[in-house]
Amino acid sequence: MSLRFGYGLNGFTDHRLSDALAVLADLGYDGVALTLDHAHLDPFAPDLAARTAAVAALLARHELGVVVETGARYVLDPRRKHEPTLVSDDGRERRIDLLHRAIRVAADLGSSAVSFWSGIAPAGAGPGECWARVEEGVESLLPVAESRGVDLALEPEPGMFVERIADVLELRRRLGSPDRLRLTIDVGHLRCTEDADPAACVLGAADLVANVQIDDMRRGVHEHLPFGEGEVDFPPVLAALSAIDFRGLVAVELPRHPHAAPALAAASLDFLRDAERRAQVDRPHRRPQEVAR
Repeated sequence: MSLRFGYGLNGFTDHRLSDALAVLADLGYDGVALTLDHAHLDPFAPDLAARTAAVAALLARHELGVVVETGARYVLDPRRKHEPTLVSDDGRERRIDLLHRAIRVAADLGSSAVSFWSGIAPAGAGPGECWARVEEGVESLLPVAESRGVDLALEPEPGMFVERIADVLELRRRLGSPDRLRLTIDVGHLRCTEDADPAACVLGAADLVANVQIDDMRRGVHEHLPFGEGEVDFPPVLAALSAIDFRGLVAVELPRHPHAAPALAAASLDFLRDAERRAQVDRPHRRPQEVAR
């Protein structure tokens, strides 16, 4: 099975959306990861439904798939990066509102998942309080996601309260393992924070994986790097994604490189296709010791 490669539009913020989609389609990408932000689809500007329909038409014209991302830096607060979050002391309802909007947009665009994260734990909030806040927020979103047929793909993020795959599994346990609560894997994050190697993490997570971001990274350093500049061994990761029969987009995540987007997108796709060819030589079988659901 050939993987479907996409590119994160948070790495194309110097381009108009129509131009970015044309460039990526011409390069041969299968889809895009669309971050809801002022650059391409502002979730808080007027006429969201009409603007979403226009984006859907652009995607259809270029035959591109899409997954919706919600990691915009200043979409909720122009002064505080990524705030408020699901674990913030105040303003959590604004994050919930953004995620409600993202679910509706995802359904209208044909995205099977909305990717999101927990946020950084405030200094005065202990683990018990943070778990309660995340549980409350996600629990309120699950009926909306179910009604729209969209998965909530929680991303473990270095430095955030939900930082590792084990934290996502713990949240699922606390909420009764809801079908719609699944996992976003960022391959670079696996190298940065997880104890197991990235390919083993993919095989262990198996059917919980709803969304994949891919980039290079070094152990212990949360910096999204172009392929070949970090420590990730990519052919085993792509082989693992193939082994678990992952059907979503595997989207390049380079949000700090918009200045070089067209050239970097071209080089990234060449790299991934070459890594996929090498992965076919040694495709693993799914391991029996998969994570607990």
